[in-house]
Amino acid sequence: SDNMAAPGRHACQFLRTHLEQLWCYRRKASSVQKNALASAEVLAIPRKKTWSKEAVLEALALTVTKDPTSYAYQFQDDPYLSPQNSAEFKLYSLSQESGRSAAKYFVNTFPKFFTKDFAEPHIPCLMPESVAAETEEVSEEALRERVKLRKVTAAVTSYDQLLQAGVAVSKETTQELLDLLCFYGDRDPVPEDADPSAEGPKTRKPNLRQVLGLKLSWKEDNNAERIFHLLPEKDTRSYSALIRGMVKHGATAKAFGLYTDLLNNRLVADVHTFNSLISAAPDVREKYNERWDLIADLLKQMSQQKVQPNLQTFNAVLKALKHCGHLARPHALQTLSEMRALGIAPSLASYYHLLAVFYKQSSSGQGNADILQEVMAELKGRSLECQDPDDVHFFSHAMRICLDNKDLELGYSIQSLVEVGDNWRLLGDSYRQSIYYGRFFNLLCMMEHVDAVLKWYRRLIPSLYYPKPQGVRDLLQALDTDNRLDVLPTVWKDMRSLGHDNKADLVEELLTLMARDPQPPEVQESFAKCALDIKGVLDGDRGRLGPEWSTSSLSSITRLLLRANRSQQAWDVLQLFKSKNRVPPSRSEGLLEDFLSVCRSETIPQRAVELVQFSATFCLPATHQLATSALADFDLTDEQRAILTGLQTSAEPCD
Repeated sequence: SDNMAAPGRHACQFLRTHLEQLWCYRRKASSVQKNALASAEVLAIPRKKTWSKEAVLEALALTVTKDPTSYAYQFQDDPYLSPQNSAEFKLYSLSQESGRSAAKYFVNTFPKFFTKDFAEPHIPCLMPESVAAETEEVSEEALRERVKLRKVTAAVTSYDQLLQAGVAVSKETTQELLDLLCFYGDRDPVPEDADPSAEGPKTRKPNLRQVLGLKLSWKEDNNAERIFHLLPEKDTRSYSALIRGMVKHGATAKAFGLYTDLLNNRLVADVHTFNSLISAAPDVREKYNERWDLIADLLKQMSQQKVQPNLQTFNAVLKALKHCGHLARPHALQTLSEMRALGIAPSLASYYHLLAVFYKQSSSGQGNADILQEVMAELKGRSLECQDPDDVHFFSHAMRICLDNKDLELGYSIQSLVEVGDNWRLLGDSYRQSIYYGRFFNLLCMMEHVDAVLKWYRRLIPSLYYPKPQGVRDLLQALDTDNRLDVLPTVWKDMRSLGHDNKADLVEELLTLMARDPQPPEVQESFAKCALDIKGVLDGDRGRLGPEWSTSSLSSITRLLLRANRSQQAWDVLQLFKSKNRVPPSRSEGLLEDFLSVCRSETIPQRAVELVQFSATFCLPATHQLATSALADFDLTDEQRAILTGLQTSAEPCD
């Protein structure tokens, strides 16, 4: 009976198991169905997405990382024109811009040959510009056309012709002409390639007016003022244009007088007018408290006239506070708090002006770094956009604070922010980028481990940064500190490519580091090859005049060749002391003794005799000891022994 019951139990167990599985499946199916119904209820078909014509290119660009070994994008078409140093970078950039200007000249001079637009999407700069006026008759349409083409002198002439003809010019056209005159200071616009700022930074210390960006170029009773006074009805826009033009071109006192006239006529200034007046406040007041009182009075008038401030308003206040001395710090923090209360997010220029208020190069301290840390905590991970012309000053100024405070961690946080999205564009032009990366690299060399320094060195050079002599000197000091002198030959190759092989002090420092201490044979051999390459540069073997030979460079190269067992080449370099009219150091720092040891190991008695004669030629104190050692250690002929004996007895220090 037990045998018969067993199959029954197995059958029941089998049936129970399958029923449980079926129940589980049903529960799962029911759950899936419920979820499907729930998802079907909330499913929303998205609207059609319209992509820009550059969307595919932008998506592809995101898949490619930057190659640190490549040069800047504008130089990749022709490898021959890849700049090797900052001088070539500037030269090739100017050459490229000159070629672009020449091409633009031909396109605009002969527009009939450039009517076909091949670019997709359309690229306006590749097509001819309308630079010549088409309407010749005296009419308001001709005046409008000249204003649109920014022909200042021609527009004024056309306006005067209309007045002489008794033609009434509309208020809108007159206002556009006034805007043009005020913007350019009643002068024809200067071409971009003729901008004097392109000549590079000035070494002369600027005065306050130059610091504030003010130029004394506003002429008394110019066409802008004349046309303004001819207006039958002057409104806020006309006053604003003239006030802003006066401030921009240096007539700040007249601008404030015109603002008083605006108030007397019961008009309300706009926010742009207030921004210009605030930025000019330090130029019309001498004392710090008077400057701040004027700024505060303008802000109070904005509030009374119900003019809503914008980002540029607060940036103008912060910028002006840099010239308010001890009053600047408390009012700067108050200004920043007011910005946040109004829901206006500070831009990089706001933070730049704030740091400039609290940070002075002569009085660096932890408090300044603390302020920068708070700023970086707010900016961390954000993708930034340019909202103010002064935004480009922030990163280089912040990195200077890190360098002066030797704060490596803060420097890394600034570099991380630069690498977010397109924030690198806010570094400014190539000159400002060079300043930023130069300070960052200096900070790395000063505070970071040499392996990290070399990693950043390969990452930054030459794609982002062409180090100046000080940058190379910082790298040499970092290698010396961490005893990584084996990298020096590679640094020398980079010095040659960067154009620093003609800097005598750098070459001597490099040779001194290589010659200071003995190294393993393989390193010593690479040092010897490097020394011979340096010798070729000093000899000018490539047709280029190199730095002059010095006693230090001759001694170092000789020592390096001796340590690599290149005695003949070392002897040839030693003879350059005579041909180059250089006197070996009085002690020779053991150089001649080392040379005598090599002669002993290679059993070259004649070379030992010549070495003692060489020492005697310069009346070196080591002559007597060298002669004594040579007499004792070498198997000499009678003639050689006689020479050495004579030198030994006559070796006296010369005056």
